[in-house]
Formats: sequence, structure tokens, C-alpha cells
Amino acid sequence: MTGRPRRIAHLDMDAFFASVELLSRPELRGRAVVVGGRRTGDPAPLKAYRGRGVITTCTYEARALGVRSGMGLMKAAALAPEALLLPADFEAYRRASRAFKEAALTVVPAFEDRGIDEIYLDLTDLPEDSRTLGLRLKAAVKAATGLTCSLGITPNKLLSKVASEFQKPDGLTILGAEDIPTRIWPLQVGVINGIGPKAVQRLETLGLITVGELAAAPRELLVDQFGPAYGSWLHEAAHGRDDRPLVFERDPKSISRETTFERDLHPRRDRERLTQVLLDLCDRLAGDLARKGVMARTVGIKVRYQDFHTVTRDLTLEAPVGSAGAIRDAARCGLRRVDLSGSLRLFGIRLGGLQPRDQVAETPSLFRDVDGGDDLP
Repeated sequence: MTGRPRRIAHLDMDAFFASVELLSRPELRGRAVVVGGRRTGDPAPLKAYRGRGVITTCTYEARALGVRSGMGLMKAAALAPEALLLPADFEAYRRASRAFKEAALTVVPAFEDRGIDEIYLDLTDLPEDSRTLGLRLKAAVKAATGLTCSLGITPNKLLSKVASEFQKPDGLTILGAEDIPTRIWPLQVGVINGIGPKAVQRLETLGLITVGELAAAPRELLVDQFGPAYGSWLHEAAHGRDDRPLVFERDPKSISRETTFERDLHPRRDRERLTQVLLDLCDRLAGDLARKGVMARTVGIKVRYQDFHTVTRDLTLEAPVGSAGAIRDAARCGLRRVDLSGSLRLFGIRLGGLQPRDQVAETPSLFRDVDGGDDLP
């Protein structure tokens, strides 16, 4: 410990998936663009979309029309019918993610990985001032990827997460504890990561709309309404207090991938399409395992039917698996244990019991003697 005040940065890529798409489609810059829904195809007006897909991300021009990530595409089409819909290219996003994180390491020695488009960095012991470091990080990311990012630099992770949203896109916001009353307290409570929609509703019934009103509420009231753990956390968060350390090496307990279909698919009539979904998920999961340097001892499948009933089945293996083929074989065994007579809305695969790849050896083709086919059971 140096005794210096903590300086934690949250680096968040701006409209990441959409921005990656615009690198190869510069003619669409400045337009309302939505990414999601389809896996292949050319840009098409959102008003022409039919299905149950959701928005993966969208440009800031689309957000100005009320469109947002996670919104159903049909609902978004009503708000922004002329917006262009692009298919998602997850391999391109993963490449850009690796590139911006490697660029950050040219400025700081380590970071906490929070997903494909955001990281936390500890700037406390670096000699430069916060603004200089922030500008260096932004320049390094732009040079490596052609993309912009926004940074919040504050005394802790909680405040930095909020601050990184202040000047998007391409923003840099630096706050100290003395700025909390003027910059944080006027905001609505939902800006704090960890206060979700249900908590916001309950706080509103107590007359606590802004972070400042939450900060002024007695801790006892919050504990009484939300329980000792969450109530105490709400009180601390409203005052901008957060002593969580950065975690530079994450030890994932599981990895999962799933796909919600644009229309219900039937295991017999849509066998070819469902088989392709299975193979694609297995390929992507094998890539996830390889990047994290682990293998999986448990393979589980998740099926959601037309009536929204959801079933999961897990299979614990005698030896861990890491290849797409072995994951597929185990998933097909799980599929034999569920009812496949009705139409499906969603299919997913979850890998658990993760072990370091260099400590185990995979046993290939564990189930090939059960059924030699490569498609659905």
C-alpha cells in the first residue's frame, strides 16, 4: 500500500457492437443502426423485420429515437421504422475486444475484465495525473481498434461505472469524493449498478427517487425494507462508498451460450436449422474454453418450449471436455432426456466444473458409440 488516494477507472467501449459494424460499413455512420435479430444478411429497414429477436446494441442515433439494447426488435421498429437492422458478427466483436484490452495494457499493467466491452483499471500507483492517463488510454484504444471509448475515473468502482456514462460517446469524466453531492446525488437511483428495476420501484414507493434522497434516508429504514445486507449496501452506495478491490484474475465457475429463435422451431420440421444452432453453440463454447484455458466436466442443456416452460438437464462426465465435438456429443445426450415433440423458443448449453486445461486431458468422442450422427438426437 502506498497511502495514495485510490484512482479507479472504468473503461467502457461506446456502442461496441454497432461501432465494430460501422468500421466495415462507414457509409452508415450518422444513421440509426440496430444490431441483432438475424445471423446473416444485408442491412434492411427495421420496419421490415418480423420475429421475436431482441436488440444486441444500437448506435447513438437510434438511441435518440428511444431504441435501446435488450428491446424487442418489433417494438423498436415501431419507434424507429427507418433504422437499419444489421446481423451480429460475434467473431469480429471478440477480435475487437481482445485488441482494445491489449491496448489498455500498454498503459496499465493489469485490468479487471468485466465482459466483452468493459474493464476496470487501477491507476493509483501510476505517476501521471488522471487526465493524462485517461487520454493515453483513449488514444491507445483508438489506435488499436479505430473505436472510441468512454472513461470514468473516481475513487472506486461504483462511482467510476456511473461516471463513464456521463459524457458518452468518447467521454472522459474525473470525479472525486467532493463531487458526489453535485454530480451523483441529483441522478435517479437507477444509475447505480446494482439497483435494478424492482428495487427502483420499491424505492419510489418510499419517496426515494434520486441518489441524494436515498443518501438522506436512514440506514435503519433501508435495512427494514430491504434486509440487512442489501439495505446497508444501498446506504453505502448512495454515499459513493465502495472498497471492493479489482480482481485481475477471474476464475469462472461456468460458461453458457443460448439462442432465442425468431420463430418457434420444431425438432422434426426444423431439424436442419436446430442442428446448425447446436453446432454453432458448441463451436462458440469451445472457443470460450480455449480463450480461458479451461475444460468442462459438466455439460448442461436448456430448452424453452412454445408455452415458455423451461427444462434443463445436466450431465457430469468421467473426463473433462474442451472440443466442439465432445461438447456436442454430451449435449445430444442431454437432449435425449427432454421432450422434443413440441416447438421450441430457445436452446442453450451450459458448461460447468471448469478445470485448467494444462492440468487435465480430454477423452474424445465420449458418446459416439451411442449414436454416430452429428445432428440432433
